[in-house]
Amino acid sequence: MPKKKEPADPVDWLKYENEAAECGSLIVCGVDEAGRGPLAGPVFAAAVVLHEGQIIDGANDSKKLSEKKREALFDIIISQAADYCIASVDEKTIDEINILQATYLAMSKAVAGLKQKPDMCLIDGNRQPPQITIPCRTIVKGDALSMSIACASILAKVSRDRFMLELDKAYPQYNFAKHKGYGTQLHIDMLRQYGASPVHRRSFLKKIEGIPEYKGN
Repeated sequence: MPKKKEPADPVDWLKYENEAAECGSLIVCGVDEAGRGPLAGPVFAAAVVLHEGQIIDGANDSKKLSEKKREALFDIIISQAADYCIASVDEKTIDEINILQATYLAMSKAVAGLKQKPDMCLIDGNRQPPQITIPCRTIVKGDALSMSIACASILAKVSRDRFMLELDKAYPQYNFAKHKGYGTQLHIDMLRQYGASPVHRRSFLKKIEGIPEYKGN
């Protein structure tokens, strides 16, 4: 008989927060971003500080959660977290300084916007934004390993999605409500039909052929 598959080890959601605390960090924040890949709109970032030992039930990498679940958790996180800040960098700045630098800037703005300066930042990914000068620890796939980063990923994702719904009202021909600015075939078809709007990232459109001048609403 085939062996039964062993259940996956449960995630120790406070492993990195506790390790930071053991090294003397009293205020630990998780940092994540949303919207690096889309063809339009800003990149968002969030920083979240949880109370000592706090678990937000159901929080996880925002990409693993349904929209309904993310929306519900967003309200829980902002009401229960010890501190949080959400920041964004617009598409014009993305075109000027590139998406990596814009992401760094959004993350640093989120950290700077916290009411209390953290002693340690836990950052999703493998690179530390140079603008953040306090001690940092980068964690690959941190949004699925750290509770504070998971909460930050939810705040950033929901905030950006809500922003794109507002852009959908301003530019309904692009169907931003459906694809949130990502490069789906529908989005590319609409770009070829209507041209690049003022909220599109020009630097992201260079490899897409057949985009005319903007035709307006």
